[in-house]
Amino acid sequence: MSRYSMDEREAFVAMSRFVWQFANRAGDDLLTLLGDIGIEADGGTTDPAAWSDWLACVRSVVDGAENPASGSAG
Repeated sequence: MSRYSMDEREAFVAMSRFVWQFANRAGDDLLTLLGDIGIEADGGTTDPAAWSDWLACVRSVVDGAENPASGSAG
């Protein structure tokens, strides 16, 4: 498992990127998003792609990548 160190603002930016990415792909269905990010008994997410998407958002913040969803660096 990879470990990243983020401060509160960076974590918030990653969360914002994750939600915008979901909305751009799947629309504004909050209930689907909440279902996708549920944690199963084995520790994985209900939708394994949600975990991959989350890690990509975290890496983009840690690496300082520009946010393609909003056009800002966060």
